[in-house]
Amino acid sequence: MSAIPTQQKALLLESKHGKFSVGTIEVPKPGPDSVLVKVEATALNPLDWKIQAYGLFVEHFPTVLGFDAAGPVVAVGENVTDVAVGDRVIAQGWFNPVEGTAHGTFQEYYDTPARFVAKVPETISYDEAATIPSCLGTAAFALYNKVSDENFSSSKLLAPWVEGGRGHYAGKPILVLAGASSVGQFVIQLARLSGFSPIITTASLHNAPFLKSLGATHVIDRKLPAEQIKAEAIKLGGGLFEYVFDAVSVAETLELGYALTAPKGDLMVVLSGAELKAAHPDTDKRIHNAQALFVMPVNHDIAASLLAAVPRLFANGDLKPNRPEVLPGGLNGIVGGMERLKKDQVSGVKLVVRPPETA
Repeated sequence: MSAIPTQQKALLLESKHGKFSVGTIEVPKPGPDSVLVKVEATALNPLDWKIQAYGLFVEHFPTVLGFDAAGPVVAVGENVTDVAVGDRVIAQGWFNPVEGTAHGTFQEYYDTPARFVAKVPETISYDEAATIPSCLGTAAFALYNKVSDENFSSSKLLAPWVEGGRGHYAGKPILVLAGASSVGQFVIQLARLSGFSPIITTASLHNAPFLKSLGATHVIDRKLPAEQIKAEAIKLGGGLFEYVFDAVSVAETLELGYALTAPKGDLMVVLSGAELKAAHPDTDKRIHNAQALFVMPVNHDIAASLLAAVPRLFANGDLKPNRPEVLPGGLNGIVGGMERLKKDQVSGVKLVVRPPETA
């Protein structure tokens, strides 16, 4: 393995609501209990452009965003025993809203606590692996986390990777809104492992064969009027749903998901459900906000359980990563990719860049 440089390229958000630019920063050294990963691939998420456009979460600049990375471990800090130099891993970036800081993956080298990485099998490319951390976490934590706090709750289901979890919900219907989204694809696969049936999803019909290969039993055209989607879903599911996962959580899907959730049922959303709760203050439906960051204390137990299972789940084909679309230009390709996400011009794939290709 080549020597680790002292300087690296990174995509910097220069100020609140400011521009992105590729600049040079120092390569970090991993502290105790941490590892340094050479970022061969990093994936884009809608949160990247929303932090910049809306001025969310971050108060200290310049900063590096990015929430998903894959690559080899190139250095380990003291006390690290479960991960070694040369291991192929996935890692996740994060933000700290209390401190107003971000620790992102849009750079060539990324340091992170070893407890928050997972090894990935050789059968998965780094481009594919970079699609996994945040979207799988969003899906899994909202479904299976047994812990909750004032900002996060989940359906508290039994996870399919733990003893007794596989097939545990056999015969129970589930509805996944936006099944072709990056999160939706993992929700469908986890629902399949959990035994849910039927697994009904909304998507553009050109994605139907792909979503059925992941485990969806029925695909409803997302372009149909809401009342038509509602009627079709109720017909297929045999009534309102005990479990609904809105994997995109825009205004129209939130109301549709709420309408299709049974009394005392669970509606999982990927953005804050505060407005939905405010609009329905007396509801007995449980509205859960997905919170995907491994570093959040509420997620520590479920993250450890999931990350330990990742090598097996992907090696044996239980889970498949998103299909990556690699953008040219390394880190320089991210801004154009964020524009496409902002304009809803991405369907059924995950946008990925390779930092080593940065000119």
